[in-house]
Amino acid sequence: MTKAEAQKRHTALAAQIRDHDRAYYVEARPTISDPEYDRLYRELLDLEAQFSELCAADSPSQRVGGQPLSAFASVRHAAPMLSLDNTYSEGEVREFVARVQKLLPAESLEWTVEPKLDGLAVTLRYEKGVLAVGATRGDGAMGDDITANLKTIRSLPLRLSGNAPSVLEVRGEVYFPKAEFEKLNAERAAAGEETFVNPRNTAAGSMKLLDSKLVAQRHLDIVLYGLGEVVGAVVPETQSAMLDWLRGLGFKTPEKVWSCANEEALLAAIHELDSLRKSFAYETDGAVIKLNAMALRERCGATAKAPRWAMAYKYAAEQAQTRLRAITIQVGRTGALTPVAELEPVFVAGSTVSRATLHNEEELHRKDIRVGDTVIIEKAGEVIPAVVRVVLELRPAGAQEFVFPKTCPECGSKVDKSLRTGEEAAGVVVRCANPDCPAQVRGRLEHWCSRGAMDIEGGGEVLVAQLVKSGLVLDVAEFYQLKLAELAALERMGEKSAQNFLDGVATSKQRDLWRLLHGLGIPEVGVGGAKALARCFASLEELMDAQASRLTAIRDIGEVTAAGIVNWFGDSDNRRLVERLGKAGLNFRSELFNPEAALGRFAGKTFVLTGTLPTLTREQAAAKIEALGGRVAGSVSKKTDYVVAGADAGSKLDKARTLGVAVIDEAQLEHLCQG
Repeated sequence: MTKAEAQKRHTALAAQIRDHDRAYYVEARPTISDPEYDRLYRELLDLEAQFSELCAADSPSQRVGGQPLSAFASVRHAAPMLSLDNTYSEGEVREFVARVQKLLPAESLEWTVEPKLDGLAVTLRYEKGVLAVGATRGDGAMGDDITANLKTIRSLPLRLSGNAPSVLEVRGEVYFPKAEFEKLNAERAAAGEETFVNPRNTAAGSMKLLDSKLVAQRHLDIVLYGLGEVVGAVVPETQSAMLDWLRGLGFKTPEKVWSCANEEALLAAIHELDSLRKSFAYETDGAVIKLNAMALRERCGATAKAPRWAMAYKYAAEQAQTRLRAITIQVGRTGALTPVAELEPVFVAGSTVSRATLHNEEELHRKDIRVGDTVIIEKAGEVIPAVVRVVLELRPAGAQEFVFPKTCPECGSKVDKSLRTGEEAAGVVVRCANPDCPAQVRGRLEHWCSRGAMDIEGGGEVLVAQLVKSGLVLDVAEFYQLKLAELAALERMGEKSAQNFLDGVATSKQRDLWRLLHGLGIPEVGVGGAKALARCFASLEELMDAQASRLTAIRDIGEVTAAGIVNWFGDSDNRRLVERLGKAGLNFRSELFNPEAALGRFAGKTFVLTGTLPTLTREQAAAKIEALGGRVAGSVSKKTDYVVAGADAGSKLDKARTLGVAVIDEAQLEHLCQG
């Protein structure tokens, strides 16, 4: 192929890939299967490898950057990035409207209301239609250059569509999709790692990672809603028209915007948004009120920190007050020591809360939390119980600060403090240095028996604690050496119960490979990752010898996960454990292995199962979908293709209807499977 032919083909490929990216990530209507997309992308990479000059800044190949940065450069914003004044009061909203009307006494005012995303504010500068630089808000005048990390966001165009201005500065919010955040936390919990507190902080921390390849694995997204400097184009006259213009250029904008002719309509829009916001793919903490007409905004002006023509109305999180009875230390299966608040039970956001994580030693000191304090509780992201603050005026006399242990409370071993890097709220994690710590051993054994892993009924906290205390089981391979007599001799364990457990252990030998992989607790490998591996490797032996380059070619397996897998199987103790499991007769073959699945009729499709199906179990339905190349997700989003609903379907069905996702029953699923 000549250079001219390569240039022509590269231009065509890049345009095709950009169109497919926009259809998939911005408009949520895929127009091509994943295998076909991958074929186009590989062809583009091959051309760039042969003709390096084709690898321009706006090429789709530049979604993930090269070498990690050592630091972030500073960027001066062409136009200041102001913040918004906040209010929690409808009365203050009315006062705000009156203030603006006083500034514009002869004008009839129209307003817009948009969701206030709980993310990281950024600015993007495009020059001649190509993304030149992206930066954080910083101090409003200067921010950090995070261009490489922003390029990993697949919904963000590297080259604009249509007739782009010569210079365009557009402002928006980077966010962590709720479904992706839940998935990440589930995987970290399954790996025994500390979970993240909320999507907002994790999105902000992810954008400050120095390695954009790690950022790409987080699957962040962005919504654009404002302008900075614009050169070479007439700015639309209203906020509504400006959002339409941005959509035409290829940007993702707020999914719902209200136009309001008066303050009553404005307040009604705020209430309607509050009722809808839980169905959005991102966390929202309020409503943004803006004067619609751009010319009137200019006449209103701004203070040193905020525009006079806009305000953020913040929704109050549901909170409750209770007393902190004690602070205990929980040791996870990776040895991490986590302080836990033991609370007088209190009902908040739909459930009774009696425990809340305090995250780490720094959190205790920062919030000055002491035993006996009266504390305010809310659910972070309306899911995770969190201690918001101490009610200091109710603090009992003589309350003492909690002293973090210098040794493991389980085994007395020395604890190590290691720097936790990469997140915005960087700090230290305290770990027990003893891999044979009973708490870690118990955690590994309970995880092995859990429903998402080897699914051994009866292998819960109580039995596992007895097995470890008696020395009968200290690693997962020893489950398969247990004898009926020694098990029945345990406290409150009769012969029948012992036999039932042993029957469950025997049955687990035939579990599919993905369950075994998840049960082993390989770092970063949750249920989704285990299934992805099992679809691509016929046996455990084949996986054990795989190189990182082969692993990263698998969908859902990034570089961090691949490195964790290679390192885990490279450890001699782990290899000996696998060898003992093999001698015990466990299945090392994958029933999910299907090299043709990527070409199946469900390739690129995402399903969610909810309710009770007439004849199929959830596992059976999932197996049918995955055998045809589909993916089964745990939550509904705009990217979900089908929700399979049975009897007593709950909130997932409601969300599917709200988002317009196709809802089918078991019979329709069977029909789709048969083609």
